[in-house]
Amino acid sequence: MKKIFLSCTILIATLAASTTHAQPYPNKPIKIVVGFAPGGGTDFIARVIAKKLGERLGTQVVVDNRPGAGSTLGAELVVKSPPDGYTLLVNAASYTVNPSVYKLSFDAMNDITPIVQLSKGPYVVAVTPSVPANTLQELVALAKADPAKFAYASSGNGSHVHVATEYFLHTAGLKMIHVPYKGTGPALADTVAGNTQLIFGSVATTLQHVKSGRLRALAMTTPRRIAAAPDVPTVAEAGYPTYEVTNWHGLVGPKGLPAEIVERLNREVNEALKSDEVRKILASDGLEPAGGSAAEFAPIIRNEIARWREVAKQVGLKVE
Repeated sequence: MKKIFLSCTILIATLAASTTHAQPYPNKPIKIVVGFAPGGGTDFIARVIAKKLGERLGTQVVVDNRPGAGSTLGAELVVKSPPDGYTLLVNAASYTVNPSVYKLSFDAMNDITPIVQLSKGPYVVAVTPSVPANTLQELVALAKADPAKFAYASSGNGSHVHVATEYFLHTAGLKMIHVPYKGTGPALADTVAGNTQLIFGSVATTLQHVKSGRLRALAMTTPRRIAAAPDVPTVAEAGYPTYEVTNWHGLVGPKGLPAEIVERLNREVNEALKSDEVRKILASDGLEPAGGSAAEFAPIIRNEIARWREVAKQVGLKVE
């Protein structure tokens, strides 16, 4: 009798395990980790995608903010999570800078599974009205003549804005004083106040001040002009053809994420990005949907990591 009872117990447990394993993905809430505080650009993108992904997958998708150490704390949490599709990361372009300026506990490329690029957009190269420059080349000439008068703001040491600005200064052959802030908000506010003269700012926040006359836009960092500011040339058009920087966001998971889960998430996100609603929301933040396959997103991350490592060496970038 005991043997029969034991056999039945084993059979029930096996069937239960088999049923659980056979349940289609997803069968519980999904967590999207953001390595920044609420309210920023990456958090904005994550919440847009979480909402649409939840609708399409028929499950709850929540955003979990884990700020700290240039977003590396949030990334570390994800790469060390089980590769089951229930803990994902929305990373920003700054993710590819971190290996050059932080001592990471994980491999930024080999410990993740790229899923899909979400968005892309430029930075606005803007100056305070007190700077007597109407073009990027005029700014460079002024800064070369008297570099002590010019300081640029960034969202922090080792941030994407920091390296993007240093990359331009290196390209143009000039130096400026770097004033790092704890976030893009304070950096922009101090530039508007005239305490710093230059900022590479996000489109959504910076163009508001350009339109009100509190900042002057000199260029966009992407290869193409944007519809929101068609009269503002690109940095390449302004005389520096080798310079191009894109601010982007993407969705990744831990290493070893099953191909069928990657394909499902990629498919659903791509469909969400095609919707007029998402396009309008992203446009309000100066971004456009990216999309594409996981195979297309992977080399973007790999190439950007290599690129910023080289830039960090060239400009002597260090996080203090």
